[in-house]
Amino acid sequence: MNKSDLVTAMAEESGLTKAEANRALDAFVDTVTDALKSGDSISLIGFGTFSVKERAARQGRNPQTGKTIEIKAAKVPGFKAGKGLKDAVN
Repeated sequence: MNKSDLVTAMAEESGLTKAEANRALDAFVDTVTDALKSGDSISLIGFGTFSVKERAARQGRNPQTGKTIEIKAAKVPGFKAGKGLKDAVN
């Protein structure tokens, strides 16, 4: 499912127009992005939790040369599925 398919499904499920559903989806994505940028997490009970995780610095290997390289520490977005979502999938 791509964004267009998701917007169509949201519009049908909610009774919104496709344009309204698209704006709602964009607002959701922007809000989650802004919250994660500021270090907050977003918890949607039954669905899941969006959070920022710390990835430690580590050594890797360049696959072309085989040379060892240093990979910097980074912050990465993460999502942990909630019980409701897990139960719905299984």
